[in-house]
Amino acid sequence: MAIETILLAVSSEEDERIEKIGGFAGDVAGPTGATITLAHVFDRSSYDDVKERLEFGPDDAVSPDTVAERSVAIRDLSSLLDDADVDYEVRGRTADPGAVGGGIVDLAEEVDADLVVVGGRKRSPTGKAVFGSTAQEVMLEAPCPVTFVRNE
Repeated sequence: MAIETILLAVSSEEDERIEKIGGFAGDVAGPTGATITLAHVFDRSSYDDVKERLEFGPDDAVSPDTVAERSVAIRDLSSLLDDADVDYEVRGRTADPGAVGGGIVDLAEEVDADLVVVGGRKRSPTGKAVFGSTAQEVMLEAPCPVTFVRNE
């Protein structure tokens, strides 16, 4: 199976993993010429918070793609991929709380991803049961292989 499209899903909390997940995706994409879709799926409240921090007004008509493009995680990844000369595009999406994983899966289907890359942190079994796991949902529901890059 040739890898032509990689969906790299990030959140606002990716600061510790940006180099690691971006480097991994770039290493996979570079030799194959694959395109990376940088995806930021916001739950509705974090989307509103990010819009406010980016100084958009509450009534400004702004797309999730635009908000994603201006998020710190996407800007840092864009810089890293520019330096590696890897092609990418940016996609943003909003989802209900608890449905961010489903939003990532939907985007993977939309862009016909051959691989999804997600970051995460180690959680206890209790933490997963109480808070859920976006990465776990993506791994179980994605239409293609998923690589989980965890924080050390």
